[in-house]
Amino acid sequence: MLRLKKKKPEEEEQKKEKKGVEILPLRDDYKVLERYTIVENFADVVIASPRTDVLEPVYFVVEVPLTEVEEQVLEKLKDFIAKELEPPKAGEGEEVKKAMHEAARKILKKYGGILGKVSKENEDKLIYYLERDLLGFGPLNVIMQDYKVEDISCDGVNSFVYVWHRDYESIPTNIVFRDSESLDDYIIQLAHKAGKHISSAFPILDAMLYGKHRLAATFREEISPRGSTFTIRKFREKPVSIVELMKFKTLNADIAAYFWLLIENKSNIMVIGATGSGKTTSLNALASFIKPRMKVVTCEETAELNLPTENWVRFVTRESYGLGTSEVGRITLFDLVRASLRYRPDYLLVGEVRGEEAFVLFQAIATGHGGISTVHAESVDSAVKRFVSPPMNIPPSHISLLDALVLIERVNLPAARGGVSYGRRFRYLWEVIDYENYIKVAEWDPVTDSFKTHFHTSVVLEKIALRNGLSIRDLLLELENRKAVLEWMLEKNITDYRDVASVIFHYYADKEAVLKKVGVTRRIAPQPLVSPPPATRKVEATVPAQAKNLYIEEIKEHIIRILNASSRMAYWQVFANLHYPKDQILTAIRNLVDEGVIMISKEDGSITLKR
Repeated sequence: MLRLKKKKPEEEEQKKEKKGVEILPLRDDYKVLERYTIVENFADVVIASPRTDVLEPVYFVVEVPLTEVEEQVLEKLKDFIAKELEPPKAGEGEEVKKAMHEAARKILKKYGGILGKVSKENEDKLIYYLERDLLGFGPLNVIMQDYKVEDISCDGVNSFVYVWHRDYESIPTNIVFRDSESLDDYIIQLAHKAGKHISSAFPILDAMLYGKHRLAATFREEISPRGSTFTIRKFREKPVSIVELMKFKTLNADIAAYFWLLIENKSNIMVIGATGSGKTTSLNALASFIKPRMKVVTCEETAELNLPTENWVRFVTRESYGLGTSEVGRITLFDLVRASLRYRPDYLLVGEVRGEEAFVLFQAIATGHGGISTVHAESVDSAVKRFVSPPMNIPPSHISLLDALVLIERVNLPAARGGVSYGRRFRYLWEVIDYENYIKVAEWDPVTDSFKTHFHTSVVLEKIALRNGLSIRDLLLELENRKAVLEWMLEKNITDYRDVASVIFHYYADKEAVLKKVGVTRRIAPQPLVSPPPATRKVEATVPAQAKNLYIEEIKEHIIRILNASSRMAYWQVFANLHYPKDQILTAIRNLVDEGVIMISKEDGSITLKR
């Protein structure tokens, strides 16, 4: 909590009488941890902590102060302009801002005698506050403009507003609503900006603010005893890129290159983790590996994904138009995922699966669409248990359609980085062989804060290699080349998501030119083979080798039977139609290729019989 000096009884009495929104000043006895500018000459953010042994960071909004006279002039200006301007709608912000600036300067010039003489410097200051209060979010506007803040929440009157900061996580600010009337008015203003209504009759609000920020609020004491509350989940205009995740050491270049190969080949990936672990951020970063010509459809409850590709259809759920318990016009995530299949996407991205939409997503995967999503879980076992249980109800036979699951966690670091002793890491990376049968191909070492990879044991890379007519050694070589490109971007500080996507797209168009620019002039030998790590659960280890061979022969017969009936089969259909462990299917396909029975097209990956 924010520590304040001990006050005398008369000061306590004055505090009780305070009204409105209070922004406490930065204390002289606080140690400044970080300072950065939000609006040049007008607004800074300072992260500071009491000078104690325990680090207790506090988020301070520091704005250029107004004199008493300037405050009076500002209020008169607001009265003039507020009657003329409406809150900006999507895409209209700049036009309204320009009109307000022009109107304010004209009023100050015309009514200078009434309002008071204002210098050019003070005029700029007044316009800053006008923009902040009329077009922005008032006392919270600096926080809303801070790209490092992901979430803002107010728990009630006389409770400090909290933020979720990218570097310091959940910390209090120096802003507090001192009375219920000012908090109620502020929430009504937020609802008005979102074009929604909130009142004692309808005390719960879920709305979208301009700028695509998500607002959740409750009104007065109807359902929250401490009074009105609100949370704003910010939409990030510039998402975190895969190179930034490497910079934060959330993952390394080896793992990033692995995902690059998987996503290029329409593999199916699930990101799992707890609340606030970085699942959606990771999903957005991984999506930059999607080929530019691929058609992408995203389905979300909150508009958080921001992709660099142009061939992108975005769907967001809609709340009901009805009042009370009515749900007229409500569009759920299930509706969106179901509708998205009519768009024939190459890749379907779902912000988070938690209900029956998961079943539709797996049906999409089973019919050849690539799928990436997130799910709230803390291990591969708990994730799969959620999949096969209500309300998702995924058949266990469909679990093998997933290719990879990655667990991202907030972890304690062995050594503090930049004064912070925690961070987010890709803790484990598994490949799915079959239901309750997974192999670990990468993991984070908490002792050295580094990653260990075992991609030579990868079944998914074997699957990709077979489809493209390559050996696993060739694919490991390609993995090293892509790793070199990612490390080059990190070295050159190419971190903006559009710049990163541009390099990736150029690699797809002219790989040799990009490798030459990076400095890869010779083929890099793949990593040396070492003994594979133990699987998370090795069910097939209990099956005798003789029985395995029978399974492979059965699989070969099934493939030949299907091809005799249809003459051609898509590569992914083999895995969707045959409910055997993925590694055994791969062995059967490899045997049929080696025996000259079937051939795999390098153009579209289709399988045909050799006549």
